[in-house]
Amino acid sequence: MYHKTVSMNFIELATKRFSVRNFEQRPVEKEKLLYILEAARMAPTAVNFQPWKFIVITKPELLESVQKVYHRQWLATAPVIIIALGNHHKGWRRKSDDKDFTEIDVAIAIDHMTLAATEQDLGTCWICNFDVDKCCRLLNLPDYLEPIALIPVGYPVIQPELNKNRESLDHLVTWDKF
Repeated sequence: MYHKTVSMNFIELATKRFSVRNFEQRPVEKEKLLYILEAARMAPTAVNFQPWKFIVITKPELLESVQKVYHRQWLATAPVIIIALGNHHKGWRRKSDDKDFTEIDVAIAIDHMTLAATEQDLGTCWICNFDVDKCCRLLNLPDYLEPIALIPVGYPVIQPELNKNRESLDHLVTWDKF
């Protein structure tokens, strides 16, 4: 049902993922998009509330409209934009401080999508710095749905050298104390 690429371990997959800001002008196969969305659907959520919706934009006129909420020229190269929405009426709230976990749950789903896209030889990028109000008006969203991120999806023009500059575990992790 879904296209599967050569298998790799999780660390290889996570290392291979990068933020793509230039896409080939070719469509993304629907089966690959369904695979990515299925990965998001399988993401864990607090109390399994699944407080999300995803809008997949593929039509050129709609892509052009969505591109107006984030003014970067490179976004126009994306053949698909997935808009990840958080449903604040469904999100779990921690009792001790009323913290809403909707955004965290949606972020986990987005991470699943970006990794699944990488596995399918597709590129993605998280876009969170966009005009949320304009996006809400464009999509005619009810108040309880918040656009959390735009996720452009497509075939990357280039595959960069994967020299990720990350801090060592010694700097990030302590054991049994702070």
